[in-house]
Amino acid sequence: MKILLTGSSGQLGSSIVELKPQNINIFTPDRNKLNLLDPEKCFQAVLDLKPDWIINCGAYTSVDAAEINSKNAFIINSEAPKTFAKALKITGGKLLQISTDYVFNGKQNFPYLNTQEKDPISIYGKSKALGEDNIIRELKGYNNFFILRTSWLIGSVGENFASKIIDLHSKEDKIKIISDQIGSSTTTYSLSNVIWEIIKQENKLNEGINPIFHWSDDGIASWYDLAVAISEFSLELGLINKKAVIEPIKSNSYSNSSIRPRFSKLDCDYTKKTFRLKGVYWRDSLYELLNMKLN
Repeated sequence: MKILLTGSSGQLGSSIVELKPQNINIFTPDRNKLNLLDPEKCFQAVLDLKPDWIINCGAYTSVDAAEINSKNAFIINSEAPKTFAKALKITGGKLLQISTDYVFNGKQNFPYLNTQEKDPISIYGKSKALGEDNIIRELKGYNNFFILRTSWLIGSVGENFASKIIDLHSKEDKIKIISDQIGSSTTTYSLSNVIWEIIKQENKLNEGINPIFHWSDDGIASWYDLAVAISEFSLELGLINKKAVIEPIKSNSYSNSSIRPRFSKLDCDYTKKTFRLKGVYWRDSLYELLNMKLN
């Protein structure tokens, strides 16, 4: 099987490559060969390679920067997926699009179902939601795509919430973390394993199922809860030498450029049932990830 992976140098892309099955030929072009800001180059790359699958985890992920540079956010998160979809109608391959909990507004207090209407409140969320819509519009009736939404992604490489917290412990005595945004973290290893399992079960595409799925690690937490757990585990594993005080704060006391969903826990039951998967509690998944940093 031939797979084209976008965003291969990012935290999720790195884990996807690391965990790929032996029978997979994976192509990981850099930005010079596959620039998501260049639709024509993306289109031609698919025509040339003719992949069996595109895993599109490349994205404009900076929520705050997207508010300022909305043009690039929409090109990368909305136009690039549409370009891939158009090319796949010619080559006959399949698409797995990685999306986000930020397509929801966060105003409810129970987990979001994959069937719920999208209502993003930030440019980042709007650009990812439009990317989903573009794929569905282009590939409706082709039975050749999955959309997989995830939340609060944390990997062993690159910049993410865990790496920031670990770094802050060496620089600060007190770390202020938002406590009133609720969701669930997802490690890149957890998500990558699910991605490969979904591709393994690609026959599900022919069963007329809803192609939109959710995956995050089990349980519910705030960013404050997550920061406390990262601190505890990092000290235990020797990733930090001292532990700063973690102070909970409200969202409205934190100055940033964009608003974020107050509650964005994803309901993953449909994904688990469809692909016969079991979840992992977010603390266990996080500990496993941080422990891998030592190896």
